Amino acid sequence: MENIKNDILLRTARGEKTERSPVWVMRQAGRILPEYRAVREKAKNFVEFVKSPEMAAEVTIQPVDILGVDAAIIFSDILVIPEAMGLPYEMQEKRGPWFPQTIRIEDDLKKLHVSSMADYGYVIEAIKLTKKELNDRVPLIGFAGAPWTIFAYMTEGSGSKTFSVARSLLYNSPTFAHKLLQLITDSTIAYLKDQIVAGANIVQLFDSWAGILSPAHYRLFALPYIRQICEAVTEVPVVVFPKGAFFSLKDFDGFPCEVVGLDWNMDPEWSRQQVGKEKVLQGNMDPALLYSSFDNIRLETRKMLHAFGPHHIANLGHGVYPDIEADKVKCFIDTVKEFGI
Repeated sequence: MENIKNDILLRTARGEKTERSPVWVMRQAGRILPEYRAVREKAKNFVEFVKSPEMAAEVTIQPVDILGVDAAIIFSDILVIPEAMGLPYEMQEKRGPWFPQTIRIEDDLKKLHVSSMADYGYVIEAIKLTKKELNDRVPLIGFAGAPWTIFAYMTEGSGSKTFSVARSLLYNSPTFAHKLLQLITDSTIAYLKDQIVAGANIVQLFDSWAGILSPAHYRLFALPYIRQICEAVTEVPVVVFPKGAFFSLKDFDGFPCEVVGLDWNMDPEWSRQQVGKEKVLQGNMDPALLYSSFDNIRLETRKMLHAFGPHHIANLGHGVYPDIEADKVKCFIDTVKEFGI
């Protein structure tokens, strides 16, 4: 068993009573830090950056040193899995991810395979390197995209406001959809288990596009696959972040994950009623608050902490925006750390 000096995140995730809410921030290893931008400039493009264990480890640790967060999250991307399955992607400036090929019919499934260490070894190396450099100061969070969100990118071919291609496939080709979702799920289970063996202390599933599905489709095409992952990954606590799926919070009452992440549209007290008293909640400050004054950040952060009470991991309701000042993020983090339960 590792002896992590600051283990408040892990104790909270396991449901233990803690002295305060632990705090970390989605996209904390990112463009808000000039130190990150300096490392990023060394890489030819984003995909090359993600595939460099040394650079990934360096930027993973930066927020621990600079912002004082209670955990590091490995610097990577949810699109590692499609590429590892045989569908490469590019990250285009101002456009986001783009797949030269898509998967839309059963015949396309022949191009794919269930991924293994040989396909994503660079992430595992980055985790090992990060663990060594962190030297047990704080836990390391591993992560993956939830199957529906990965399915959306693999079928649509890029980001989208509606993901109309992906959603139409659920109506027109449900058998194909379930086959692709199962391939993604099997790949994701192997990926997360390898992250844990390499040193991840807790893992998060990002269901970034959960909120664009109908409740019926979320229960049919998303939750069963998330459940499979949560039932398979028992070595460490699992966080599920179903962004936008307020309609599904009741489904997480008794669900086999330890933590449910909330976006900023979800009311803390109402959410607690939905998921039950035992579940740990994570979130959910509106990232746009961090454009505000320091006094306002402190005031609203305290209000949020008061609304959640115990069994809570403080975070934003989405990733921090790249043009927010690092000092404002640090103000949010410091306010959480000063607020005792």
